[in-house]
Amino acid sequence: MLEFQTCEAARLSRDPRFDGVFFVGVKTSRIYCRTICPVRQPLSKNIIYFTTAAAAEAGGYRPCLRCRPETAPKSAAWNGTFSTVSRAMKLIEEGALDTASLPELAERLGIGERHLSRLFKKHVGATPLQTAKTLRLQRAKRLLDESDLKVAEIAFQSGFGSVRQFNAAFAQAYPYSPSDYRNKRRKASGTG
Repeated sequence: MLEFQTCEAARLSRDPRFDGVFFVGVKTSRIYCRTICPVRQPLSKNIIYFTTAAAAEAGGYRPCLRCRPETAPKSAAWNGTFSTVSRAMKLIEEGALDTASLPELAERLGIGERHLSRLFKKHVGATPLQTAKTLRLQRAKRLLDESDLKVAEIAFQSGFGSVRQFNAAFAQAYPYSPSDYRNKRRKASGTG
């Protein structure tokens, strides 16, 4: 909840610490601005404060063309291409590449497949497919450690298309097969 006195002081002083924290709506013009907007300050009685740009737009206000609220800190434009990578990572964590292809994921994000791969290389240091594979292996390893599910069930629950694919990926990452890994863990913990 925004406190009017705090917002008012930040607006009147054009305090950059509050840029993107809240937005200033002007009731008379139906425009909303950032706290740092250089326009002449409106009267306090004509002001309403919003916690997000979306809330301002939902209230019927349009963005200021001078201070461009869509570029405020913490907005997608502020985060640049990392914003796209973050969205992609969230989708991959939810299993987007377990059920769909890389071109489908890229299309869902509104960019090309090659561009998505370039962004991943820049921000993550790996391709989207490598990232998805690592996440699948992490899920599988956690299930091997914490559950009594069969290896085949773990393979499919982790997002692998087949047990063979799971075994190959696991063997590439670890010096054991999934079954050997589980047996060694159980013996080490005394539960086997």
